[in-house]
Amino acid sequence: MEKVIVKVKGMSCTGCENRIKNALSDIEGIKKVDANHKTGEVKCTLTKEVPMCIMKDKINELGFEVIEG
Repeated sequence: MEKVIVKVKGMSCTGCENRIKNALSDIEGIKKVDANHKTGEVKCTLTKEVPMCIMKDKINELGFEVIEG
């Protein structure tokens, strides 16, 4: 299984973490999501390849900003 780490700007609490976890968990191919507002990281465990643009779009829809890098 592949692990992907996405840097996210705008998470400020556990509520933000949960919103991102719930949204990304609905995407087919994402098995597990760990979000941490203190580090600004979202770690995803994938069961199959998921295009990064799908994850970024979902995060942006929630009002957060994916940091490119």
